[in-house]
Order: sequence, then structure tokens, then C-alpha cells
Amino acid sequence: MCMAFGQLTHRESLTDTFPMCLKANAAKIYHLGIGVIVAKSTLSKANENRSYRIYQDLAMLLITEAKRLYLDDDNLEVSLKGNVFAIDATTIDLCLSTFYWATFRSTKGGIKLHTQIDLKTSIPEFILFSNASVHDVNCT
Repeated sequence: MCMAFGQLTHRESLTDTFPMCLKANAAKIYHLGIGVIVAKSTLSKANENRSYRIYQDLAMLLITEAKRLYLDDDNLEVSLKGNVFAIDATTIDLCLSTFYWATFRSTKGGIKLHTQIDLKTSIPEFILFSNASVHDVNCT
């Protein structure tokens, strides 16, 4: 529950979530179903051991539901019968000493995020992480 709270309130880190938000509103937290605020170190250890697949499955479920809900919505200023997509690739810089596997340059680490978004619904259709050195044309 604490991690979901951090995500939904756009917190940037565990430190931002706990001292700033949860502890500041400790008297009101029970309304969210959070009985006790757990220590930051406890959540950090839980994140290390928890499989990402839990969140992956939840995200796919939410995307499917959002597509169903926005099926007839069209936020484009132009009327088109087919789908319209935007394709983008973003390089995410990483610290090479921490992410040794993400070699990009001799002194720099990184990965590349390739995304295809349906412009009518603003829902991602395709997401792929690759090595930062992979050119956008070669992404498969």
C-alpha cells in the first residue's frame, strides 16, 4: 500500500515518499488502508526481492481496461478512421559503475526506451528497452 501511495502521488524516491508525505500525514493514512507506516529500509528490501512481473501484469491489465474505456474517444483535431501512432526513442543515461551491464560508451552507461503510443487514446501500444547503442532503425 505504501508503494502504491508513492506511485499514485508521483513521488520520486522512497525518501520523498516517507519523510515528506506519509509521516507528515500519519494521522490520516488509515483512510487509505495503511495501518502502520513501515520503515524505508523495509520497503527498500521488499523492492529488491519483489518480482517486477507483479507490476508488469497489473500494468497490462490496466492498459487493456483503459483501451476498452477509451475505444470511442478521439482527441485528435482531425477525423481519421484508422489508428494514429507516435513513435519515439529516448536514451536513458545510467551510472556505469552501478549498471555495469549497460555499456554505452567507454565512460558512460545507458539504455534506450522505444515507445509507440496511440495518439487517439494516449495509451502505449509497444514498449521496448534495448542497449543505448542500438539505432532506432534497427529496433526489432
